[in-house]
Amino acid sequence: MADRVTVIGWDGSPLTSAARSALRAATLVAGAAHHLALPDVPPGAERVRLGSLDLAARRIAGHRGTAVVLADGDPGFFGVVRTLRAPEHGLEVEVVPAVSSVAAAFARAGMPWDDAKVVVAHQRTLRRAVNVCRAHPKVAVLTSPGAGPAELALLLDGVHRTFVVCEELGTAREQVSVLTSDKAADHNWRDPNVVLVIGGVAGGTPGAAGAPWLLGEDPAARTVRGWGLPAEEYGPGGAPRTRAGEDPALRAAQLARLGPRPGDLVWDIGCAGGAFSVEAARFGAAVIAVDLDPDACARTTAAARRHGVPLQTVHGRAPHVLESLPEPDVVRVGAGGVPVVTACTDRRPERIVAHASTRDEAESVGTALTAGGYTVESLLLQTVGLDPDDWSERERSVVFLLSGRRVDPPAHRAGQPHP
Repeated sequence: MADRVTVIGWDGSPLTSAARSALRAATLVAGAAHHLALPDVPPGAERVRLGSLDLAARRIAGHRGTAVVLADGDPGFFGVVRTLRAPEHGLEVEVVPAVSSVAAAFARAGMPWDDAKVVVAHQRTLRRAVNVCRAHPKVAVLTSPGAGPAELALLLDGVHRTFVVCEELGTAREQVSVLTSDKAADHNWRDPNVVLVIGGVAGGTPGAAGAPWLLGEDPAARTVRGWGLPAEEYGPGGAPRTRAGEDPALRAAQLARLGPRPGDLVWDIGCAGGAFSVEAARFGAAVIAVDLDPDACARTTAAARRHGVPLQTVHGRAPHVLESLPEPDVVRVGAGGVPVVTACTDRRPERIVAHASTRDEAESVGTALTAGGYTVESLLLQTVGLDPDDWSERERSVVFLLSGRRVDPPAHRAGQPHP
């Protein structure tokens, strides 16, 4: 029984002497079709075409002999090493890495990538990968059949990005194409490919001139600490509170209950000055900000530019404009009342928050959330701003906060897809 497997990364360049020695001694070789066609694969070795990695790992574990797995790039970077090291297979893994396909793709583009996000897209994670592309200005997408450049482009409808599509890196058929995202759906792309998705911060990437110190992050883009920020952080003279419910303390409570995170899509309906939209985007989530007022959309765009975060604004009347938007993970309803809340519950986001100025309105919103299949928390929030010199009252805000968490059927809680 095999208890050890050598995993060899291949990036199109000649194999190292150590890799060739391990491969020539193998009695079982697993890999993709182009790996199994390499001249160094022993003609008498058993060949396993990689499909299901778990099935291949079990076959390797049961093999009497010396096993080698061939993989593209660095097999420890979103590769086969994680599966092979699973305890149930009992395999000891030795890795001979090569240049990862992500590093090779950025090299072909002549770009640094220490400030890039890297995501894996397959049919189950495609939507979340697209949300990362919405939320960040530089993303490398490791694609799969059915979740490639065309599918990325279709789900990014309405969001402008530049695609660098790298097909069959390291092979004689390698091709690198640069095009706008709206054109990518018109092509047939060869697998495997890596897509670099570039753009999205108006006015350029904040801190681009500085040297990053944390992979995938640009610390200079977070120049302001905290959240639930005061109005003056959103533009010269501050973002005026044009609507009830724009108090920073309420915004902080809403963010705490929604918990936006990378891979999420946030709807901010009734975005007003854009404060909530910007702060949700600063958590790494993708944001679509909706408002009937074109000036509110303009203020939100300006606030996003000021804070260096990408987001999309949609001008239109809710709930009708929501019908064409992609599926949300969490929703803030800042305007529109019960009809908008009901429309949102129909789309089944994980969490929804709304606010109300009166008890009657709060009861109506809570009833709508409950009827839509959500458990409801109701709070009365009161904040009083005080002058630190004489402790006199400067301003007061009293508002009801309604937050709903989706109630899933038992099958969904057990890990099954939600209908």
